[in-house]
Amino acid sequence: MFKKNRHGIQIKSAEQLEKMRAAGLVVARTLELLRTSVRAGMTPLDLDAIAEEAIRGEGAIPSFKGYQGFPATICASVNDEVVHGIPTGNRALREGDIIAIDCGAILDGWHGDSAITVGIGEVDPALTELMRVTEEAMWRGIGALRVGGHLSDIGHQVEQYVRSQGRYGIPQEYGGHGIGTEMHMDPWVANHGRPGRGPRFEAGMCLAIEPMVNLGTDRTKVLADEWTVVTVDGRASAHFEHSVAVTENGPLVLTALDGGASRFPGVGAGQGESVS
Repeated sequence: MFKKNRHGIQIKSAEQLEKMRAAGLVVARTLELLRTSVRAGMTPLDLDAIAEEAIRGEGAIPSFKGYQGFPATICASVNDEVVHGIPTGNRALREGDIIAIDCGAILDGWHGDSAITVGIGEVDPALTELMRVTEEAMWRGIGALRVGGHLSDIGHQVEQYVRSQGRYGIPQEYGGHGIGTEMHMDPWVANHGRPGRGPRFEAGMCLAIEPMVNLGTDRTKVLADEWTVVTVDGRASAHFEHSVAVTENGPLVLTALDGGASRFPGVGAGQGESVS
């Protein structure tokens, strides 16, 4: 039985949040493995094979593979690729590249979804700063998930932080989403906008918060493979994402190994304690 509020947003029980936390931990461990494995000379397809083995080894299913025809376990977006890059074996990662790795898993019917951006070896300081700004913007957005707040508070926090850090582009057409028994559910979560608008947050809501930030323009285009999104000016982009549950105690980061406790003390870090 899946409860929904009047806006059609799925509300999870404490038991269901425990299951989402378990799925989230599969994704968290897989991304940590990829973070420590990636190096110059590897291809995105090498990383994809590592991810699939790790996810299936935990009894889970890669949620991206076969989703609307997507052919791989992870999205691997290199340098000017914003999101949805298809992992291939025809180019090796090079020193100075950055790669955004987006990963999803299904465990016991529940989804986890998270993304990181990693630098390969020594990276241009401008790219290091781009990654820092994007990750911090994600955390600012996550911090808005408090009972009684509004959906648009997330995008407002993301945008305000990014704008305060320099002349970066925020792609307007891509954002986060609800998550639960499906990978993409209502509501859509913008990375920009004014606060105090949209549905109010309730305990048991789960959202994937995922800012994408470009070093240059916010304009993007989709390549001929009908998946890979790139910046129109060819400059780099970064992407970070966590799946997060709204609780009475604050945001519980389902896809963080510590549950977000280092950022939001008191929410609960283990297998989902303090989720109600």
